[in-house]
Amino acid sequence: MARPLWTGAISFGLLHIPVQLMPGERKVDLHFHLIDSRDNSRVRYERVSEESGEEVPWKDIVKAFEYEKGNYVVLQDEDFRNAAPESSESVDIEAFVDPGQIGPEYFERPYYLVPPKKAEKGYVLLRETLRKLDKVAVARVVIRTRESLALVRPQDDALQMILLRYPQELVAADDYAFPSSSAKSYRISDKEFAMAEQLVESMSGDFRPAQYKDDFREKLSRAIRQRLKKKGATIRRKLAHEAQEPESSDKVVDFMALLQKSIASNRRTPARKTTKRGTTKSAAKASSAKPPRRKKRA
Repeated sequence: MARPLWTGAISFGLLHIPVQLMPGERKVDLHFHLIDSRDNSRVRYERVSEESGEEVPWKDIVKAFEYEKGNYVVLQDEDFRNAAPESSESVDIEAFVDPGQIGPEYFERPYYLVPPKKAEKGYVLLRETLRKLDKVAVARVVIRTRESLALVRPQDDALQMILLRYPQELVAADDYAFPSSSAKSYRISDKEFAMAEQLVESMSGDFRPAQYKDDFREKLSRAIRQRLKKKGATIRRKLAHEAQEPESSDKVVDFMALLQKSIASNRRTPARKTTKRGTTKSAAKASSAKPPRRKKRA
């Protein structure tokens, strides 16, 4: 089972819904190593200076931006620290929009938001509300050291979070030349349209993802298995550590009171404003609005 990237919460209004951020994709690329054919030793990449040809130790390496061809400006560690967002394990929802307003060109990487035990009520409340109103949530989230724009939507029993590309990361269609929308200027006859429609109808059907496979990877995997049989090589496997279940909260949250306060305040979660400890202000208020933790019996 995959390990959670972090354990935090979905935050909007005064609601605070505990979740775990889990990967929604699986890397299936085949990775290879470079081997010296003379003695079968590993060939590693080295950091070599273009001027001297000697290897450069990590302590002497700095990051620089090429602002002109051949001209660089060196950045210090403090520049990266100041630019990096404060770490906060929360999905801060800023708005709810119609799904059709976000095109597929914005979608980048999928994740799942998984609720811990005894924290399912708020999770189900948000999921079913989004489904009933046919809405998706636009949020901000910090994963590792980068803040990203994200979309949260219901998918069967799950809440799926998809990282979104920023508008400046997309290339506008105006940057390229396309044929005009007029079919008459290209002398396409009605008979050609009819034949094309007939072909499309004959090939139409439902999308079944399971029937599509990476042929290159399949053939390469088959070649690896055949080579293993010929060479008599063995494979050593390392078992990944099982992810530890987070401690579930036994606090009883009054969702009705939090919803009423959120509607009365009529404001959105300020995703960018964080407290000194890295938690959002809305999350801090939500935690203060909860009743005290019950004492557990021995």
